[in-house]
Amino acid sequence: MAIKGIYTALSGALAQSQQLDTIANNLANVNTPGFKKDQQTFQEYLTANEKPPTVLQVPRVPASIESFYDMQGGDMSYVDSAGTFTDWSQGPLKNTNNPLDVAIEGGGFFEIASPQGVRLTRLGSFKMDGNGQLVTKEGYPVLRQAEAGADPATRVIRLTGENPINIAPNGDVYEGENVIARLAVVDVANKDSLQKIGSSMYNFKSNSTPETTPAPAASLKQGFLEMSNVNVVKEMTDMIQTTRIFESTQKAISAYDQMADKVVNQVGNTR
Repeated sequence: MAIKGIYTALSGALAQSQQLDTIANNLANVNTPGFKKDQQTFQEYLTANEKPPTVLQVPRVPASIESFYDMQGGDMSYVDSAGTFTDWSQGPLKNTNNPLDVAIEGGGFFEIASPQGVRLTRLGSFKMDGNGQLVTKEGYPVLRQAEAGADPATRVIRLTGENPINIAPNGDVYEGENVIARLAVVDVANKDSLQKIGSSMYNFKSNSTPETTPAPAASLKQGFLEMSNVNVVKEMTDMIQTTRIFESTQKAISAYDQMADKVVNQVGNTR
């Protein structure tokens, strides 16, 4: 029983280790524009729920302090990771006074043409490249709104740089008095189907269907950037709590190890 107990404590220690990794990544990106914090979630793994009764190796005698047969092993539970999920809450907006910086208020993503295909981002830190294209800081073209299925190569936004650029809340891009394009701002109904791919960009998971819809409720603010939605105070509080729980599980593992040692080396030698 002590041997099984050590695995219960070990599963808790591994869970808290994953939680610490997630918190550390959040804190590392506290000043990263467009970053959305992650949250680790866990569930309880019950032996009786995961294995049929015939698999359980327990004594076939009435329940006693030496046996938990009547409970079918249900008292043995482990911590099981249910996955990492992104918190999509709005981040604060920072005034940059750069006319090519655009922040999204509300739900939605900009569409970007990366070398691997169309990707999504909340980071509206744009610039004009040497060819007059509106691009991200990595040089990926920002796409205009178009009909579904349109070739991304035909959706590139081109600027002349001869007149001031103004971007309306609905995404219309003005160069001087002329509307030259409307930024493609789309939303995803099932955001759990998205995964982070770096540089504040997202792609659909391989086992999901890429489905986007227009985001008419989104409002764009020119000259602003959406900052990270990480709350430093909360993350530090969670880190302290997680560290204490991790230390407790380590003590439990050590206690079970000492119990096993006594069973093998002391009780077993008793005559």
